[in-house]
This record gives sequence, C-alpha cells and structure tokens, in this order.
Amino acid sequence: MTDYELIKAQAEAIIGTEPHYVSALSNISALIYESLDCLNWAGFYLMDRGCLLVGPFQGKTACIRIEIGKGVCGTAVKEEKIQRVADVHAFPGHIACDSASNSEIVLPVRSGGRIVGVLDIDSPELNRFSEEDEKGLANLVKCIGDKVDFDGLRG
Repeated sequence: MTDYELIKAQAEAIIGTEPHYVSALSNISALIYESLDCLNWAGFYLMDRGCLLVGPFQGKTACIRIEIGKGVCGTAVKEEKIQRVADVHAFPGHIACDSASNSEIVLPVRSGGRIVGVLDIDSPELNRFSEEDEKGLANLVKCIGDKVDFDGLRG
C-alpha cells in the first residue's frame, strides 16, 4: 500500500525549498517514480501555446508535444478530468510513446483557475492504478497546483 500522505508531505518539502515549476516538478517526478511500484514513466506535460509540451519526468524518452484531445493526456485536458486507463491499447487514439506501457493515469494540474499541465504516470502492468491511487494522486496534484510557482509558463 502506497503512503500518499507521506508522498504529499515530501512534495510539500520539495516545493518549500524551491517552488519554481521546473525544479519542483523535476524532484516530484523522481519522488513519484521512486515511491510507486511497477512504473515505467512518471512526469509532467505542461501547457505551451495551446498544447502539452513534455516537462520534467523520469523514464524513457517521451513524446514531445501532445495536442489537446489526443491520447490520454490530451483527453484529460479536453475533458478536464482524471483519466485512469486499465489497458491503454483499448483507449481510442492512445499515443504509444513507450510500447511497454499497458496502463496509465493522467491527472490535470490546475493553478490560478486554469489547467497548467498534467501529471502522467505509466505502468507496464495492466490495470496498475486503483481508486486509492487516483485519490492519493489527486490530493498530490491539488497540492502541486496550489503551491508550485507556474509564473513564466507560456500556457
């Protein structure tokens, strides 16, 4: 069982040290990647000129730009809601940045009343992410949106 309260407290300490989005999200990506089992990618895509641009992450190289409404990440932004996908191969329009990924969870990050990006986590296991993971990660993403300094993000 993952201790999401501990992860959130560690993220708050990271943000407290340096709230700039590049520094904070870089270390939070590493924190997530090291804290959750069976992941092959954990990181952020950030809004940039009307689409998602890869941001700080841990894992293999990633897709660079994702259009809103495309793939799991773009769908999360378009629908403004969490996407928890048990089998990405069954998701219409899935973008396979890493063919080893089988399940995914994407959570929109809101700051200042707008979506500034998404937290994207992939796993090689089918059905890796539970309702507990969704709730714990949603609390983490709220903390990120409330406390990270996204000034300077081109949106």
